[in-house]
Amino acid sequence: MKIPAKLKKGSHIRIIAPSRSMGLLSPESKTEAVKRLEEYGFVLSYGKHVNEIDEFSSSSVASRVADIHEAFADKSVDGILTVIGGYNSNQLLDHLDYDLLAKNPKIFCGFSDITALSNAITEKSKFITYTGPHFSSWAIKHGFEYSMEYFAKCCMSSEPYELLPSEVWSDDPWFLDQEKRQFVNNEGYWVINEGNATGRTVGSHVRCVSALQGTKYWPSFKGAILLMEEDSEVNPQIFDRLLQSFIQQPDFSGVKGILIGRFQRDSKMTKELLTKIISTKPELKGVPVIANINFGHTLPLSTLPIGGEIQMLAEKGKAQIIVTMH
Repeated sequence: MKIPAKLKKGSHIRIIAPSRSMGLLSPESKTEAVKRLEEYGFVLSYGKHVNEIDEFSSSSVASRVADIHEAFADKSVDGILTVIGGYNSNQLLDHLDYDLLAKNPKIFCGFSDITALSNAITEKSKFITYTGPHFSSWAIKHGFEYSMEYFAKCCMSSEPYELLPSEVWSDDPWFLDQEKRQFVNNEGYWVINEGNATGRTVGSHVRCVSALQGTKYWPSFKGAILLMEEDSEVNPQIFDRLLQSFIQQPDFSGVKGILIGRFQRDSKMTKELLTKIISTKPELKGVPVIANINFGHTLPLSTLPIGGEIQMLAEKGKAQIIVTMH
């Protein structure tokens, strides 16, 4: 698996919208994101169709594919950030030139709906992609330091790093009022199943990975550390069903461990309910599971590799996650 060249101060980052359009963002959010990224030392450019917007708050398949191809083909571009998530990035999968991408591996980072793209690119083009902040995420004024720290650890350095819990977290609509944020103390990781594992990372947003089932873009579970996170649209019952569908995949026995991102409050998931769900799956006996991790739809969010390598240690009263290849 190829590792794209790391970003550095002065790197050129292309902003593209393979899911929903930049036209959704407020002028204030766009200005703040640009300011934060430029202050961090990056040079920005934009896909030609990044502001195109239709009745689905997205743009045509042709426009989105063109911006992806141009971003990877442009030798001056060092990395790519997606604008925001959405619902339809899997429309693009049959139209991408995976050979072009394979010949031009670059940092490609986003989360949520971008999960479908990232896993497909890693599977077909054989280089690591990243689940982490969107362009829009960089507009967050308060409580973004943790997110920047782990973006740098993952995308700007090759050194192994330990993923530590943030001190506080938030589930508020930060974009409505940046000065009225609500943060709560982080209780740390939940050890659901004990054990140790090392494996190749796959997954992230569960429904987007699930949408790849039965396709040629399905990421192999052989030797995998499975990343799983969901948003407030998914309650415990739906999460249970999605997990069961993964377990029923022919290669699920290859999963070495599972890391689960923090659930949003509106999902109504609790540690007790998640423990019950996991305990009812005999296939998960002996598979270490750690949950309540800083990735997904709560803030702050870490950056993690897809196609990289993670070591996990899960014991009562102790959990450790080390990203060894990214």
